[in-house]
Amino acid sequence: MQPLTDQPPIAPNTTTLKWFGWTDRGKVRANNEDSFLALRFDAREVHLLGKSGEAKLLNTDFAFAVCDGMGGAKAGEYASRIAVEKITSLLPRSFQQKASGLGSGFTDVLTELYTQVHKALAYLGNSYEECQGMETTMSLCWLVPGWMYFGHVGDSRIYYYSARDETFRQLSHDDTHVGWLFRNGQINEREARTHPRRNVLQKSLGGNNQFVDPQVGAVGFEPGDAFLICSDGLTDGLYDHRMIDLLREPVSANSNPARQLVEESVGASGRDNTTAMVIQVE
Repeated sequence: MQPLTDQPPIAPNTTTLKWFGWTDRGKVRANNEDSFLALRFDAREVHLLGKSGEAKLLNTDFAFAVCDGMGGAKAGEYASRIAVEKITSLLPRSFQQKASGLGSGFTDVLTELYTQVHKALAYLGNSYEECQGMETTMSLCWLVPGWMYFGHVGDSRIYYYSARDETFRQLSHDDTHVGWLFRNGQINEREARTHPRRNVLQKSLGGNNQFVDPQVGAVGFEPGDAFLICSDGLTDGLYDHRMIDLLREPVSANSNPARQLVEESVGASGRDNTTAMVIQVE
């Protein structure tokens, strides 16, 4: 995939990342089948990060992900957790293999990562009764100086806010027929949100799918930009215009914009597990 922007990478020693994560099981579900991940890694060490933090993007890479599990009993919960564990173990192996600018490398790394997660879930689903039918979405952002590489399968979403032109756009494509209708202008945002088949996935990791073909891409970023990764529970309660309003609000010392997004969405809907990860470039 070609880069979504062609701006050059910014100097690594000027880049600071701030990240915020939050999840809520909502008002209806008995358990939370969403999982999220914040990870920092280099060629030698891997660090799991907390729900919020700040660090220089210098000599280390960062990965953030949201997974929304599906399946009977607790199979969906297991599926999303296994997916983030696989990211933690597999993605750091690619350090030093990452592309310089946007050469080759990241596409193969992310495609192989998604393939391995899919195989692991399919194997467990076929081997253990309690894991039958386990599936998960997986939306992943991998940040290196100047660039964000992303991978996606399912109907969780990745959004990009550009401070330069104040635009807010969805980078990921919903793997649903309703998502296809919306992308092709056949229905509007309100119709997509209320469509009776909006949650019927055409693609996920695990389950009975023999192969997986993730969406993979890249976008260059600048200071002031932000990324939002979320499960479909968030977009069930918030329209895009409200999400961008919340992302634009100044962040105080004790605030967590991901928590604010999740709590407002659950207050408006709450029919599903709801998870958000916000990554800001300072």
